[in-house]
Amino acid sequence: MPPKRKGKSNLPVPLLEGVILKDNEKKEWRLGPMIAQGGFGLIYLASPRLDIPVKDDAMHVIKVEYLENGPLFSELKFYQRAAKQDHKATGPDNFPFCHNSYRFMVMERLGEDLQTIFERRGRRLNKETVLQIGVRMLDVLEYIHENEYVHGDIKAANLLLGYRNPHEVYLADYGLAYRYCPNGNHKEYQENPKKGHNGTMEFTSLDAHKGVAPSRRGDLEILGYCMLQWICGNLPWEQSLRIPEAVQAAKTKLIDELPDSVTRCAPTGTDCGEIAMLLENVSNLAYHEKPDYEVLKKILLSGLEHKGISYNGMLDFTTDQGTPNKRAANHRKVRNDIEMGCMKCIGFILIKTTKMLITKKKRGD
Repeated sequence: MPPKRKGKSNLPVPLLEGVILKDNEKKEWRLGPMIAQGGFGLIYLASPRLDIPVKDDAMHVIKVEYLENGPLFSELKFYQRAAKQDHKATGPDNFPFCHNSYRFMVMERLGEDLQTIFERRGRRLNKETVLQIGVRMLDVLEYIHENEYVHGDIKAANLLLGYRNPHEVYLADYGLAYRYCPNGNHKEYQENPKKGHNGTMEFTSLDAHKGVAPSRRGDLEILGYCMLQWICGNLPWEQSLRIPEAVQAAKTKLIDELPDSVTRCAPTGTDCGEIAMLLENVSNLAYHEKPDYEVLKKILLSGLEHKGISYNGMLDFTTDQGTPNKRAANHRKVRNDIEMGCMKCIGFILIKTTKMLITKKKRGD
């Protein structure tokens, strides 16, 4: 189950607008107004301009929590180990640092989350758009996996569009990121019923249902479930979310009956064969096995190529009437949830796809 969050009584005492903070790189930031708060922290607009008040269109935010709280610490450690070392080559800057009795990070401001778009579209996204997002997320996951981490909580609420460019997609919120392979030593496969069913119930992996520590194949399985939901609108087990064992059984049935199980989920006239192939490939991976990301990307790209659509091109979030949705995150009130809305932790910008290879994989624990 998702980790329980601390109540708002544990939130940091709000900081005064205009306060100047210094990060661990000795760069100073002026604090703007608080724009969001959640179970474990506060979000403020921020600017490197110290001489003028922070404007509403500021391109940075500061995320604050008490030192004793956990999620931002995990997120901070992830950035220090996995992202900080070559962030200039792979994405926007991020600055994890501590100040007095608070822990906080400065991060780039992002745009609207995919869950908001998904709901506004009547819980259905265009298949081609889903495939485009899937290929981009495979690039992101390959990067963080190569840096010894798995994300562990991939979902539409944690996928955000760029603040200025709504055709960029970022994987956000690394508070549950897990170091699956510290110093090159992969965690051992070990089932633990006491830790079973951890994560967001709709999407969590079969390994997580068994209490096994997160791994690369788990991240990819979660991505497959997300893509299936975005195309189909719902997953077969969504009516059973209060019964984790029933959800686990339904996921097991879906995997065991591929590709027919995915075909049954698909809307009339929609072929979800690419999603079925991706899930089948992932289900054949051993726990310690490195995925062939190029094969997985090739599977999804096959659904785009025959329509002449580029995976890194414009994303189609048009309404059913064909009128483009406006990027409402720039104008609407930010949700009072630190994990939702337009101020989320920075992820990674797109990494170009390299040439594709096709090999067969065998599952084994």
